[in-house]
Amino acid sequence: MDIQIATLCDFAADYNGKMVLSGTFDTLAAQALPVVHPQCCLALRLCITPEDTGQHKFSVNIIDGDGKSLDEKMPIQADMPVDIPSNVPFMTRNLVLNLQGLKFPEDGFYSIDISIDDELIQRLPLRIVKVDKNKQAQ
Repeated sequence: MDIQIATLCDFAADYNGKMVLSGTFDTLAAQALPVVHPQCCLALRLCITPEDTGQHKFSVNIIDGDGKSLDEKMPIQADMPVDIPSNVPFMTRNLVLNLQGLKFPEDGFYSIDISIDDELIQRLPLRIVKVDKNKQAQ
């Protein structure tokens, strides 16, 4: 199982099997801390082959620089059964997770860890930058 696309964005949707993305980002600027990001999406496009058939565990965990989960709701976990016909060489599936009210207690580096069957398969970096409202983010 491969991840073809993994990104944080302002908006994502599956439109008849096509992934629609708007406003991908890896940095959030905050004038005060802690900061709450009201809404964003984690957009994933998975490529699945017949060898992936079976039961899988999927998880997403947002961690700080010390490896601690962002809050008690993390990690987000789900069962992910895969059943693909043997005569199909591959299938793609889009997955959009709407994330609301993410609270970042301090500036610094965070990561969005995506795991399948307890194996980390993608790590997205996220930077929180405290800015002076009279200056631009660095």
